[in-house]
Amino acid sequence: SLVEVVSAPVIFDAGDYERKSTRANLSIRREKSEQTIELFLKPGDTLLSALVRAGVSGSEARAASESLKSMIDLRALKVGQELKLSLRADDKTATERRLGSLALVPEIDRLIVIERSADNSFDAQARMIEHNIGLISVSGRITASLYEAARDQGTPMPVLLQTYSLLDKAIDFQRDIREGDAFEVTYEEVRDEEGRLVHAGTVHFAALTLSGDRRPLYRFVTAEGDVDYFDDKGQGARKALMRTPIDGARLSSGFGKRRHPVLGYNKMHRGVDFAAPQGTPIYAAGDGVVTFAGRKGGYGNYINIRHNGRYHTAYAHMKGFARGMGQGKRVRQGEVIGYVGTTGRSTGPHLHYEILVDGGQVNPLSVRMPSGRKLAGKELQRFLAAKDQMDLQFARLDDNQKADKQRDVADAR
Repeated sequence: SLVEVVSAPVIFDAGDYERKSTRANLSIRREKSEQTIELFLKPGDTLLSALVRAGVSGSEARAASESLKSMIDLRALKVGQELKLSLRADDKTATERRLGSLALVPEIDRLIVIERSADNSFDAQARMIEHNIGLISVSGRITASLYEAARDQGTPMPVLLQTYSLLDKAIDFQRDIREGDAFEVTYEEVRDEEGRLVHAGTVHFAALTLSGDRRPLYRFVTAEGDVDYFDDKGQGARKALMRTPIDGARLSSGFGKRRHPVLGYNKMHRGVDFAAPQGTPIYAAGDGVVTFAGRKGGYGNYINIRHNGRYHTAYAHMKGFARGMGQGKRVRQGEVIGYVGTTGRSTGPHLHYEILVDGGQVNPLSVRMPSGRKLAGKELQRFLAAKDQMDLQFARLDDNQKADKQRDVADAR
C-alpha cells in the first residue's frame, strides 16, 4: 500500500472513479537477507528523519534523499505518506540497517523506486501505475477515543492520520470529545485493476458530533488553487496562528518574569520555551512573509514572520534555517522554517517562540488567536454550491454502502 493522493477534484462523478495509466509493478527488489517494512510519515517528519527512525544510517538516508530530489519535491510529501523499504543488518553496527531499496507513490499515477547499485550508490526510477479511484464513507459512535472508534470501523491508518491532523486545528481532543459523540469521514480509495486495495488517500469530508452539535468540514479548492477545509458556513478549519509550532516538545518556560538561566537575575520572559531534541523541525505558525532570518544577539539564529497588519511571530535559538529561508520569502502554516538548536543566550536545545500583536509581545498560550480564512462573496457562493453537491453525493454513497452491506448479509445466509 504505497499511494499518497496529493490532488483530486472537489466533486466526483462517475468518470472520476476510473482513471487509467500504464500499470506498474509495485514490488521492490529484496535480497534473502533483507526485511521489508512499511513506514508512515508522521507530523514533523522529513524523508530523511523517517529513514533514520527506521534504523537507516544518517549518511545512507541523505544519499537516498539526494537520489530522489531530481524526481520529486521532498518538501511536498504529506503526513501519512507510505514508504516501503527493504533493509538488512549493517555488518559494522548492531543498531543501524542498510537500505536495499525504497518505494513510494508521491502522486496518484507515479511510483518512484530507488535501489542500491553495485557501487553502493542509489539509482531512482519512475514508473506509471494503473488505478481505479472511488469514495468510501465511514462513521461510528465514540466510546473510548476517536482512534479506537475509527479503527473499529476499518478506517485505514493514513486516513486516520489525515483526519487527526485536520480536526486538531478545530477542536481540543483532550477536552471536547466525550463518550457517545460520533464521527464521519469520507475519503478516496485506490484499487488496482483486480480490485485489490492499493491505498486509502485524501480526506474529502470529516465531521464530529460533539454533545449533539455536528461540526462538518469540507475539502475545497479555492480560486487561487489552494486546498483547505471549511465548515458549512465557509469558515476555515485552521486558526490563523498555531500556539505551538513544534511537535513532541515540552513546555520548559512560560511567559512572564523569571530568573534568567544565563544572566542570573530576574528578567521578563516575553515568549514561551519548548524543549526538544536538537534538529527537531520548527513550523511557521501561520501564512505570512519572513521579515528577518539571521543572527540576532541573544536570540541566536532568529526568524520573524509578518502574518498581517497586526500579527508577527518570532522563533529563536535555532540550529539552522530551512533551505531557501530568508527575508521576503512567503511561507505557509505548517511549513518547516528551521530546526531546534541552542544558539545565542541558551543553556540547551529549545525553541523560544513569541507572538507579537501591534508590535508588543503577548503570551502565546493565552492570547485569543485570530480566526483562519473565511470565504466571502463569489468564493463563498462557489463553496456553498460545491458543498450542496458533496452533501448529495455523500448521502448517495452512504445509501449505496448500506445496500451493499445488506446484500452481503443476505448472501452469507
